[in-house]
Amino acid sequence: MDRQLSAPAAQRSGIDLTAYFDRVGYAGPTEPTLATLTGLVAAHVRGIPFENLDPLTGVPVIDLGAPALAAKLVAQRRGGYCYEHNNLMRYVLTDLGFDVVPLGGRVVWMSPTGLDGPPHAETHLALVVRIPGVETPYFVDVGFGGQTLTSPIRLVVDEVQETPHEPFRLRAGGGGVAGNGYVLESLIGKDWRPLYTFDRRPKPLIDMQVGSWYVSTYPESIFVVGLSAAAVTDDARWNLRGRNLTVHRRDGGTERVRFDDAAQVCEALTDRFGIDVSGLDDFEARVAQVLDS
Repeated sequence: MDRQLSAPAAQRSGIDLTAYFDRVGYAGPTEPTLATLTGLVAAHVRGIPFENLDPLTGVPVIDLGAPALAAKLVAQRRGGYCYEHNNLMRYVLTDLGFDVVPLGGRVVWMSPTGLDGPPHAETHLALVVRIPGVETPYFVDVGFGGQTLTSPIRLVVDEVQETPHEPFRLRAGGGGVAGNGYVLESLIGKDWRPLYTFDRRPKPLIDMQVGSWYVSTYPESIFVVGLSAAAVTDDARWNLRGRNLTVHRRDGGTERVRFDDAAQVCEALTDRFGIDVSGLDDFEARVAQVLDS
């Protein structure tokens, strides 16, 4: 398919596919195939960072429509969190001819109780993607921050699946609807660590808007009280939490940097994560607040 021919399809969602491809550095095929899906996921996670700067500065993220997401993540060269990343990917894939279903998830990653504690709120969004002519659907998540999937994986349980970074697998369970619950796990060192649970019930837009409003306004939300950013390169994962930057390399090495002040953090967001923070009023002052709290 000629990439220029994608423009009329993009108008169905409001996404300019050519602008999106340029934003993520994608120059591959656009037919709805596994090769296209794999290439787009890899390009997206390399090209658009994870960040929570709007909730941090008091701007709730509720408009998850295609025009708003394209304006922010593509035109303004910002990043976002799961509801933004995965909805943008959903619009792009649908315009290209994939069948995409959004699913809700309950995050247990970094939770002290993990899968054994009380249920967590359903505040994550992931995607199931069907490729025309392919029986087994694929699981896609370009919005889980520092541990996000860097390639699609088959929606099958108990199968270790390699990605450009860590191996991942899906297990049955997680408290979903009977027969439809899953746990996504990644292999960190020698241990399988659960990231979140989900089930196969499609998540309507209104539920996504409620979930996004909650995580971007709830006073105790980690997106409201702390700074987070993450980026993926071919050989590493970059994670910023407050003033602490951690770089986990594919070869097993880890680099840690502790910034002295808000100015250094803002510089890192711009230079290391490629985030344009110029449109955020009093942003450095807000960063200073959360660093000192």
